[in-house]
Amino acid sequence: MDSTFWATVGLVVFLALIVYVRVPGMIGRNLDQRAERIRNELEEARKLREEAQQLLAEYQRKRKEAEQEAGEIVEAAKREAGHLVEEAKQRSQEYVARRTALAEQKIAQAERDAVNAVRSNAVDIAVAAATKLLEERADAGVKTQLFKSSLDDVKTRMN
Repeated sequence: MDSTFWATVGLVVFLALIVYVRVPGMIGRNLDQRAERIRNELEEARKLREEAQQLLAEYQRKRKEAEQEAGEIVEAAKREAGHLVEEAKQRSQEYVARRTALAEQKIAQAERDAVNAVRSNAVDIAVAAATKLLEERADAGVKTQLFKSSLDDVKTRMN
């Protein structure tokens, strides 16, 4: 019996012991469990990937909506600013027109006042001149006659 025989016997006993202890079944179960665990992890990874893609799509949609809303807000602000500018222009034009009309009214009033003052002064000067002339050239009879005619004039105008 040589060493090859004993090596073969040792190998057969070892293999028999492995089969008796059911090592191949344990290895198979461990491999099956590991394969199942890997399969579950892959399934979970696939689900997580799908959820991530859904979240990404949702966030992209929300971003587009936000960009669109921001654009609408900017456009509305531009329109409002345009309206405010137009309103401000209109108000300033109305203000200038009112101020111009008021200035023109004041100028016209000043002109009327000046004309009335000149007329009043002219009347006063004319009355003073007429009084002076009448006093110098008129005698008592003419003065009495002028007084009566003036009194008659005032009476007719009062009625």
